[in-house]
Amino acid sequence: MIEDGPHPELQCLRKQLQDMLASMSSFGPTLPKPPIIDSSFDSSADDVPRREAVRGMRIFKDSVKRDLDVLEKFLANIECARLPALSTNAPYLISVWKEAISAPAPVTAIWSTYSESGTALHPRKRGLPKEAGVKVDVVADGGRRWTRVNTTKNSRMLAEFREIDSYLTDSEGDDDEDELPSLAQTKFDNSVLRMGRSLLAAAKENPVPGTSDIPLVTLCLTRLDPSPQDSKEHDPRIPRTIEELRAMGIDVQLGEREDRLLWEPSDNTVYNPRAFHPTFRVNLDLSILIALVSDLTHAPLPTSPEDANARFTPGAEYVEWKKKRIMMLRNGGSLPADDEIGEPTGMDFVGRPSRALVTQVLQEMSKGLLDDMSERLSAVIGSAEFWTTPEAKERCLQIVRKIGGPKELRRAEALFAGDIASAEADYWDGSRYPKGFISLLPVCLLPAGQLNDTQQPPARDESGRPLSPFFRTLARTCRTILREETTPHPKSPFSPVASERAADDCDEIQRATVTKTNPKLTAHTVQSLLWGAVYGWTTLTANKTSIKAMLKEMRAGRNGALWDRSDETLVKDAGNDADTAAIWMVDPRSLAEGMRADFSSS
Repeated sequence: MIEDGPHPELQCLRKQLQDMLASMSSFGPTLPKPPIIDSSFDSSADDVPRREAVRGMRIFKDSVKRDLDVLEKFLANIECARLPALSTNAPYLISVWKEAISAPAPVTAIWSTYSESGTALHPRKRGLPKEAGVKVDVVADGGRRWTRVNTTKNSRMLAEFREIDSYLTDSEGDDDEDELPSLAQTKFDNSVLRMGRSLLAAAKENPVPGTSDIPLVTLCLTRLDPSPQDSKEHDPRIPRTIEELRAMGIDVQLGEREDRLLWEPSDNTVYNPRAFHPTFRVNLDLSILIALVSDLTHAPLPTSPEDANARFTPGAEYVEWKKKRIMMLRNGGSLPADDEIGEPTGMDFVGRPSRALVTQVLQEMSKGLLDDMSERLSAVIGSAEFWTTPEAKERCLQIVRKIGGPKELRRAEALFAGDIASAEADYWDGSRYPKGFISLLPVCLLPAGQLNDTQQPPARDESGRPLSPFFRTLARTCRTILREETTPHPKSPFSPVASERAADDCDEIQRATVTKTNPKLTAHTVQSLLWGAVYGWTTLTANKTSIKAMLKEMRAGRNGALWDRSDETLVKDAGNDADTAAIWMVDPRSLAEGMRADFSSS
């Protein structure tokens, strides 16, 4: 494409950069959603694929804007026709973008840097030197393919060969034993071959996360011609270089891709929607144990939002007790701060309905927890088993004994009772559901202690189908987090249950320790997720905040690769069957019996 006016080649580059910026706004991998069942009230449509940002895209886009700005300023200069052509990085940027929009989907990173030794590379901080590493221009196919663009011309290679030849000539003419060691090559080598070896070394040390697969390396030599028409640009060492790269196992691509890609980019892969089902062995974390015994889950539902507010509006006896409690704390100088109890520290809040409990009971009115479990487990309801960690059991009982009502405590103890017949009667007594509505009891205990670091998730799920690599990546992320130090919760003097009455007794229930990696993740939550991942079981949780935090850590640790490869290939193989869910999220149900307006402790 030739443009009118001065420097037509620069005007052509300007147009290409403009086309690139226009196509970047809509570029991004359409990823299959991770194997998570989201039964929460505010969950988005399960079948809508999400578009996720490509790592490095912002930096790459900023570089394109800078080069375009420089080009436009140069071409806007009325004297530019008399000036020599501007040196620009545009050809390289254009080639990288062509590779990005032509690469096998999904593209997960642009301009990533990897270590040849396998050590983690961290983002450069202001004022500090950049860490050495191997640059990869495009990470595609979910991390399985690396592409590097090299815009070296024949003329540049010929100059490099002349320099190499000069060392060889100097070496042959030196016989003085006192001379410095020769720079002459002992074997054929050049900058392009060294780039290829570095890419292969980095790929070997940085397998696709969650697998042992080594990324395939593609080297695009966009300007290098092994058979140039001009004999002056020919050197047999250029085709030899290409042959040696291919002998190493590198996919070598010569020449530029078509310019039309810049304004007609290929569509991103549209993934088929996937359905997920829980495993017949379900791993329960602490939050769901609390939800399973909560008054919100079992009590008859309010008839209206007004009824819900009235149910959790404190009675006169409680209001008076609470005011005295606040005054006592003030006099003792240990009154909790506003953000620690979730309500104002003045007296006006005491008689208000509990917003958290009202919201939760309204969610229960929309879809009951036990109803959802019954529907999801319908295929395996006769043989479903529920498991939890000993730590989750003990912490659940500790919390319920302290701030739960008598019915909630009876249900909590029934979850782990040895006499099944008696436990069934105790658990369902007073529930709006009939006895045995779901086969929940008994909740079995996982082994005490830590998992073996070498234990990995099974290759296949219970039905014999390939298990999503999400399980392996989740297990690895959990282990990485647990290896870091834990720290007391920033609100450790206060109860983990969000209610005013619980806050008053906060000195007797210590908050769980949180991880140093992310304060939104408690150590016992990460342990529960690890057990579920390693066993290949679905982990049922009412802690959506922790799951979001865990997914964030999984994304941060993937180094340009997807956590989940069970995308269109597995969907195609699976037909209409559902995939195994690694996580099942529901809305929280707090302990609420003691917060009811009609509750009496007598």
